[in-house]
Amino acid sequence: MHLFDVYPLFDLEIVRAEGCRVWDAAGNEYIDLYGGHAVISVGHSHPAYVAAITEQVAKLGFYSNSVVNSLQQQLAVRLGRMSGYDDYALFLINTGAEANENALKLASFHNGKRRVISFRGSFHGRTSAAVRVTDNPAIIAPVNEGMPVTYVPLGDTASVEAEFAKGDVSSLIVEGVQGVGGIRIPSDDFMRSLRELCTRYEVCMIVDEIQSGYGRSGKFFAHQYAGIRPDIITVAKGIANGFPMGAVLISPMFKAVHGMLGTTFGGNHLACAAAIAVLDIIEEERLIENAATVGRYLLEELATLPGVKELRGRGLMIGIEFEAPIKDIRRRLLFEQKVFTGVAGAHTIRLLPPLSLSHAEAQEAVRRLRSSLRLTADS
Repeated sequence: MHLFDVYPLFDLEIVRAEGCRVWDAAGNEYIDLYGGHAVISVGHSHPAYVAAITEQVAKLGFYSNSVVNSLQQQLAVRLGRMSGYDDYALFLINTGAEANENALKLASFHNGKRRVISFRGSFHGRTSAAVRVTDNPAIIAPVNEGMPVTYVPLGDTASVEAEFAKGDVSSLIVEGVQGVGGIRIPSDDFMRSLRELCTRYEVCMIVDEIQSGYGRSGKFFAHQYAGIRPDIITVAKGIANGFPMGAVLISPMFKAVHGMLGTTFGGNHLACAAAIAVLDIIEEERLIENAATVGRYLLEELATLPGVKELRGRGLMIGIEFEAPIKDIRRRLLFEQKVFTGVAGAHTIRLLPPLSLSHAEAQEAVRRLRSSLRLTADS
């Protein structure tokens, strides 16, 4: 048997990691400014995180959700307190796509409607409903096309209201910051308008914080800059620092009914131990504050780079859009300067480092990026 050819791969293998550094099989050390698609929140191989998982697996790695798992309740209490949503309910699953899938389902159960409003440039996952609300026809298979979805431009309040006025919209789903779309930040006024419209037209407001949540923006959730409270919030990525986990934070307006939602692996003992450790580390090491501070420094420094068309970001979620295609820049960054980054389209480099990125590491990363740009310009 061989692997199904899903991704184009860089010809290197990462075998070890610590903090904001990773090492390949040849022994080369890299600065990690991508965190494995924004997954690494508290840093690679954090000793407290490793200890929590090790201790838990030595006692119990898994049992089904047919019995009490007190770790789930501990996580719910801690997450509610730290995020400011202690009156919401928590449903634990395995991935971000699953979180959005269940959020859309829950909204439809709640109001009996089917149509969803999503936004141009959005990405919400690859499972059936999640991919249908993603603005990328290339990854929506015919089997996914049945759910009615309308895509409107991000920032276009009038278009949202015109769709709501038709009376058949179940939910609206919007990212706290569009990640795959190129680090596009909905304005605070726009988010407040969406909240008001959803309330007025009785549409469930779902905010996808899968990339932008868990402190990455410099607040626990990116939507908190606007001072709003969505009906449903979806999270994953940094929630367990690489252990597969997702979650749905659910407003008290929703009534739980047995059998409505379900999961086999969601909220398992190892995942909960990992997620509790992540919250401990974020709180003790003040990583949300660090993301805000180091993010501001990076935005100031990156704005001085040559060839930058637009710089977008909040905290440690940054998009650098260049005038020219960035393929050669990113290749030099990785193979010559030893810096991992992400991309969004042909012109935007995406930075999603661990929230523990230090000022010194940020300085060094900017220096290497400058070198890469200079070498690319000279070649």
